Amino acid sequence: MSVSTESNTPAPAGNTTPISRGRFGAAWLAAALAFGLVVGLAIGLLGPRLSTPGDDSVEAGFLRDMSTHHAQAVEMSMIAHANSTNPKVVTLSADIALTQHGQIGYMQAWLRDWHLSPTSSSAPMAWMKDAAGSVQNGLMPGMATPEQLAELRKAASPTLDVQFLTLMRAHHLGGIHMAEEIIEESDDKDVTWLAESQVRGQQSEINLIDAMLKELPAS
Repeated sequence: MSVSTESNTPAPAGNTTPISRGRFGAAWLAAALAFGLVVGLAIGLLGPRLSTPGDDSVEAGFLRDMSTHHAQAVEMSMIAHANSTNPKVVTLSADIALTQHGQIGYMQAWLRDWHLSPTSSSAPMAWMKDAAGSVQNGLMPGMATPEQLAELRKAASPTLDVQFLTLMRAHHLGGIHMAEEIIEESDDKDVTWLAESQVRGQQSEINLIDAMLKELPAS
């Protein structure tokens, strides 16, 4: 596929050019999220298949779980975008929200194209081999707890910035773990293409997050 799902990586930490919140205002971001989901759904439905993965396939399990995983990243990013006063955090959170919301569109479109439900009664991570220990308190790798989300909602910069970046770093590491596993397990070119782009994009954002955390005071 030629369509990129990777985020527009924000400028490196050393770039001193300020980025205006106006570029990613709340109304603009909400509209962009809605548009991105529609585009993701449309592109995801392109291209006929001779055969499709089944309901208990690793592909279906991955797409369902990663959609849920991504949804939390979008939620955390929207919190940071709305409440942070740090221009770099505002920009990064918008990039993450747009990218992962668009990828949810791809994943949900493929499930719909395969005539499969977007959800399943299977336990999280059931599709992954040797997944024992990957799910902690019902949460997939890297996902924030309800308590951590509540703290993030109450926080203000710079505490919010440190909390968001720390939570998102762990979230990305968990997402990379899941994406690398489906690359090994699946021979579906669309799914592995998406997973590979997720690994590249999220590893790039982890590198940026590490640089940003060094600039911020410890909370």
